[in-house]
Amino acid sequence: MINTNEVLQTLDMIDSQHLDVRTITMGISLRECRSPDEVYAKVTKTAENLVKVGAEIEQEFGIPIVNKRVAVTPIAEIAADDFVAYAYALDAAAKQIGVNFIGGFSALVHKGFTRGDERLIAAIPDALAATERVCSSVNVATTRAGINMDAVRLMGEIVKAAGLNNCKLVTFANAVEDNPFMAGAFHGSGEGESVINIGVSGPGVVRVALESCRNEPFDVVAETIKKTAFRITRVGQLVAREASRRLNVPFGIVDLSLAPTPAIGDSVADILEELGLESVGTHGTTAALALLNDAVKKGGVMASGHVGGLSGAFIPVSEDAGMIRGAERGSLTIDKLEAMTCVCSVGLDMIAVPGDTSASTLAAIIADEAAIGVVNNKTTAVRIIPAPGMNVGDRVDFGGLLGTAPVMLVHNFSSEAFITRGGRIPAPLHSVRN
Repeated sequence: MINTNEVLQTLDMIDSQHLDVRTITMGISLRECRSPDEVYAKVTKTAENLVKVGAEIEQEFGIPIVNKRVAVTPIAEIAADDFVAYAYALDAAAKQIGVNFIGGFSALVHKGFTRGDERLIAAIPDALAATERVCSSVNVATTRAGINMDAVRLMGEIVKAAGLNNCKLVTFANAVEDNPFMAGAFHGSGEGESVINIGVSGPGVVRVALESCRNEPFDVVAETIKKTAFRITRVGQLVAREASRRLNVPFGIVDLSLAPTPAIGDSVADILEELGLESVGTHGTTAALALLNDAVKKGGVMASGHVGGLSGAFIPVSEDAGMIRGAERGSLTIDKLEAMTCVCSVGLDMIAVPGDTSASTLAAIIADEAAIGVVNNKTTAVRIIPAPGMNVGDRVDFGGLLGTAPVMLVHNFSSEAFITRGGRIPAPLHSVRN
């Protein structure tokens, strides 16, 4: 039972603390589709009312819903050739139904390549350059399989070739099937015909809640975050169930991820600094982020039996005003971000690096992040953007929610000989659990 005080608290979170439903994402199976035309027809028919229903819920409940999105079966699993044509079909379908992004121009190659996988990956730079709303992802590692270093090397080359379009490309370890957030969303093989997944955010809400417990011990901090995450998740579940009912599509999961935006006050870095850090990235940042991530997950699980996706705290640089500030101050480096990914929801996200960064260095960054995911049995990802013609200290503007990013320093020592070895880094011993 929701009482009057809880209603007022929720309204305040929406009005002044940047609480929103970041996305309603409809997952759609394309397994029976055998051509780009069939893909277009399936997406436009299944999701024809998604945007309309989202707008109705937003208006009736007063809850901002920032994005409406679609995720589809990884295209490498249904297509054999002409992959750019499939990307065109996805983009046209996204425009027709009015969604912000469509994810699933994807391949899962953690243990090896099919011919379709190889062709899709080769087509990624052209597909992203030729489309506006298509997002791509490639899974190169799992805890059970280890790291496909041939795929890692190849993704370094693809990232190098894609340039600024890498804001729509993610390289994963342990990718999840029900992630509603872009650019990594796809409709996994274990999912049904279609599903509604919700991504809820609210770092501003958590930061404001922590103002009430300044100088309190961390036990109190963790409990405060947990209670706040509970309230945020309940808002997401309300929207998810209502969207599911109106669209006649099963409710999948609520992903409670503290996903920041460039707006002032909507920052994960601000939460960490509220805990007592002078600047995000300084010593203590990883511990603070571990506390935040754990408390968010505990609060979400208390609020809903359908918490999934990535659920925790995202640390994208370009999309978080506080992270940008830390990078420009010099307190936040790629090495520190890598350490932080050991305890947060995902990985190195929306990081700009000099345009002359080599493909082997990009691949080595992907390999390091994949190793963290594999050894710790968690999802990690890399969304890194080599900015053509730009150097350390320059700024890249991606626009909208993608924000701006300072170009960050990478090590100038070569990883070429390491990356060219190829093969597969074996799975860790603890992967053998049966």
